[in-house]
Amino acid sequence: MKKIIIFLSSLVLLFTFVSCNKASNDFELWNDCTSLTNLKEFVNMTTTDEKSEKYIPVEDRIAVFDMDGTLYGELFPEYLEYLMLEYRALDDTTYNAPEDVKEVATLIRESGKTYSTPKVNNFDMVHARAAAKAYSGMTVREFEEYTKNFLKRDVKTFTGMTYKEAFYKPMIEVVKFLQKNNFKTYVVSGSDRALCRVLVCDTLNIPYSQVIGMDVRYKAPNQDKDSLEYQFTKNDTLIRTDEVLIKNLKMNKVLNINEEIGKQPVLSFGNSSGDVSMHVYTTTNNKYESRAYMLVADDTERDHANMEETNKRIASWKEYGFNIISMKNDFKTIYGSGVTMI
Repeated sequence: MKKIIIFLSSLVLLFTFVSCNKASNDFELWNDCTSLTNLKEFVNMTTTDEKSEKYIPVEDRIAVFDMDGTLYGELFPEYLEYLMLEYRALDDTTYNAPEDVKEVATLIRESGKTYSTPKVNNFDMVHARAAAKAYSGMTVREFEEYTKNFLKRDVKTFTGMTYKEAFYKPMIEVVKFLQKNNFKTYVVSGSDRALCRVLVCDTLNIPYSQVIGMDVRYKAPNQDKDSLEYQFTKNDTLIRTDEVLIKNLKMNKVLNINEEIGKQPVLSFGNSSGDVSMHVYTTTNNKYESRAYMLVADDTERDHANMEETNKRIASWKEYGFNIISMKNDFKTIYGSGVTMI
């Protein structure tokens, strides 16, 4: 009997050792930091004790992530969808871009020289309309293939990395950690939904249905009347039009979360003013414990950062009560080994 007890005790110790090592491996790319401790404590508090007032049922464990600047590189030297439009309009020899689309692409190229966005009023929508026009007429599959081919290109301002690979590697660990703990993870981006799906779904193990982004209107190629009057035929497919339905930023993120998810998230991750509404929605009048995290680009050696803008953001985010994730202090690496900034 004594030997059996000793054997069972050894098994318990071994299981504990393996479990602890497995847990520690969840965040190999993070330093010990307040933001990570805060997140792990939240997950432990909300997932382990069903009798606790803080417990969140699996069906309500919803986490939303912005994409550009939160999960994925943002300034190399512009947003990804800006760079893709720039290439489409100015460098793609298979496409003859309209002059107004070329003008928007040129603005992007010129502003990229200073790692900034064009100083044009409401440029988010200016770009969205130009991009919708640039890809109008493409089928769903054609746009997916075009995006995949662009993502194979080398990032302009780094060596050792393509656009497909330009994720913040520590943030991938966050997504995987939440998924392991039965959180349903959504990407809620201002970028084109179809582009986001091609970019993030395989890398982050997120289904297409859990990606929310900017939308354009689709139609059948021969459709010449309203969709309520037109019947889809066996010879039809879906093609993109040049009509922007919604730019998924700020309040629109809240509206889309409500319409497409139908529940209030309990975790929200972002990096800019476009994510504030989503954060406030997550953390206000929520029946569950909820938290919001802002990633700040404060590392000028491993990534491109505007510290004047970053310091303003940090001060603002702290006033809101958001948790701050510092790329400089919290990440052991940003893009992984072998990647260097030009």
